[in-house]
Amino acid sequence: MNSDKWIRNFVDGAFVDPESGSSFECIDPATGRAHASVHEADEALVDRAVQAARRALDGGWADSPVRERAALLRRAADRIEERFEEFVAAEVADTGKPITQARELDVARAVANFRAFADIVAAAGQESFMTDLPGGRQALNYAIRKPLGVVAVIVPWNLPLLLLTWKVAPALACGNAVVVKPSEETPSTATLLAEILDEVGLPAGAYNVVHGFGGNSAGEFLTAHPGIDGVTFTGSSATGSRVMQAVAPRVRPVSFELGGKNAAVVFDDVDLDEAIAGLTRSVFANTGQVCLCTERVYIQRAIFDDIASGLVASAEQLKLGNPQDPATTTGPLISHAHRRKVLDYFALAEEAGAKVLTGGGVPDVGADLRGGSWIEPTLWTGLTNTDRAVREEIFGPVAALIPFDTEEEAIALANDTEYGLAAAVWTNDLRRGHRVAGRMNVGISWVNTWFTRELRSPFGGAGLSGVGREGGEASLHFYTEPTNVCVQL
Repeated sequence: MNSDKWIRNFVDGAFVDPESGSSFECIDPATGRAHASVHEADEALVDRAVQAARRALDGGWADSPVRERAALLRRAADRIEERFEEFVAAEVADTGKPITQARELDVARAVANFRAFADIVAAAGQESFMTDLPGGRQALNYAIRKPLGVVAVIVPWNLPLLLLTWKVAPALACGNAVVVKPSEETPSTATLLAEILDEVGLPAGAYNVVHGFGGNSAGEFLTAHPGIDGVTFTGSSATGSRVMQAVAPRVRPVSFELGGKNAAVVFDDVDLDEAIAGLTRSVFANTGQVCLCTERVYIQRAIFDDIASGLVASAEQLKLGNPQDPATTTGPLISHAHRRKVLDYFALAEEAGAKVLTGGGVPDVGADLRGGSWIEPTLWTGLTNTDRAVREEIFGPVAALIPFDTEEEAIALANDTEYGLAAAVWTNDLRRGHRVAGRMNVGISWVNTWFTRELRSPFGGAGLSGVGREGGEASLHFYTEPTNVCVQL
């Protein structure tokens, strides 16, 4: 190993090493150099983590008062703020994303997630109904919501801390115990969060972290474990399918937020500057490595050239460089392997007749960063919905620009996909905005904005983009099991 820093598993309230002694390197995507070594959890250690989680539940965590759980979440948020720059540094080292984004989005949202779900669980009510019976009698029905149990939390590498806390905060708020399997690419912040939760008094075993890969490693050992009561997963549609197969024999509930091939629809009555700024963000944010990013932009023909030229100018103003530089806007892709995949799609697009308006290759970012997995922000014209580069998720800083003529055509083009995660509609006609957004076959549909989130609202996808919803009461429903009590009065 090339690093003296070790990232360890966290089980039953303590950092531990696996008995097998296997380990792997954690690579800084900006430089291509290892910045830490990670202990890989073996099957025995995953089993220990699941058993520790069960003991935490049975030991009183599941029955703890809601007010105490909410108070613990608020203390966790406060402690993350106190150690804010440690989380920022860990996130930047693992992902290569610009330090400004890590501060303003990733770590800030982690704090917000804990506080939001503390408020949501504290304010949550329970269903109750009066039932009329023969003879003028009545019965009272009310629901008792109990923790789901031991929850496997599997998070991706693109927004590791944001998505980790999005799942862990409501799971803990509802009294569950969790076993977290972070991406092997980005293990640091899940491990740092273990320190935080221990510091604020979470019982041993209620939060565990096991590091490793998918098949024949921690991911498979965890999802196939008979002691897991449910799985929440964010990642690719293909991996989600495999996780579903793993839990199907035991009929465990799953919550999946999977891939997307998201569309933006731009009408000719739009404010051009506002639309170009919004599209620049939705196409290129986090180097296109956000499941909600736009990869298909449908533009009404009268303004097609204006939007295209404006987007090209914006793309060419992005600053690729050292993630520690506050002026940097765009980081690398997560790995060389992922860059090879994205470059393969670049080649497929050009073979299909795409015209490259900007980008299309690997940039020169200087000798210090040359070993990183850098790629150019890229825009195409000349493709249609039949081309693979328009149908398949690329997960990079790239979009196909495609003209349309009528509102009905735009809706048909946007909905012509197996995915159904997100869409954005750009128009100054408010009635059209409501109308078109409501006809998008997606989990979230924005009008004149992108990535604006209300944490109390349900979030998830349709089709290949996922199963179930989280956020607000939807999270409380997934992370609990209701028992209806019926009392004849």
